[in-house]
Amino acid sequence: MNVVYGSPSFTSEVMGTGYCPGCGHGTVHKLLAEVVEELSVREKTVLCYPIGCAGLGGGWTNLNTLSCAHGRAGAVATAVKKTNQDNVIIAYQGDGDLAAIGMAETMHAANRGENITVIFINNTNFGMTGGQMAPTTLIGQKATTSPDGRDLERHGAPFKMAELIAKLEAPKFVGRYAVHDAKNAIKTKAAIKKGLQMQLDKKGYSFIEVLSVCPTNWKKNPLDSAKYIDEVVSKTYPLGVYKDVE
Repeated sequence: MNVVYGSPSFTSEVMGTGYCPGCGHGTVHKLLAEVVEELSVREKTVLCYPIGCAGLGGGWTNLNTLSCAHGRAGAVATAVKKTNQDNVIIAYQGDGDLAAIGMAETMHAANRGENITVIFINNTNFGMTGGQMAPTTLIGQKATTSPDGRDLERHGAPFKMAELIAKLEAPKFVGRYAVHDAKNAIKTKAAIKKGLQMQLDKKGYSFIEVLSVCPTNWKKNPLDSAKYIDEVVSKTYPLGVYKDVE
């Protein structure tokens, strides 16, 4: 395993991340780090990172991390868990990675009910590569590859991953959350903690979808991006628990 450190000495120095101002990835990483500390599992936690914005988080956590081929974090997490069953394995993926090139790995890991935790960041576009249309892009939403907006007839409907995963028999905990305000961030932290605790208790697969703002590619300031989550994104992707089988 490749241990990646965010700072050579891990002093109290305050450091910025590589994420754009207002991006939800930084918030989710903070919540995840708090949960790992609260559960006292830092030494045995392994983060499986993908290609894309989600993968930029590897250098900012004092955890074991693995960089996975594009879309393959679900498969890598499965392999690591089967060979290190006492470890806490997290697949941390964005929507372009998990729901596009990684759809097969995602669905099969969920269908098998692997005892892993998936944190899925949905910002409705391919973030790092320039804001192209993703499987999660909203109907009418403009992207660099859909300048007139996503068209239902031409492009199909957005994939609702939490709903898809929840319909499978094996997954035990599936929910959709957000981090655009404090109230929702608190709920997201509780969901992440529940997912990790279920894995520790060997209860099976958990899938935590998180709606995240993307001010850069949405071409909105952080405040308007947060409003966009409430007024638009969450209408297509309703927040809530979709499956909870303990």
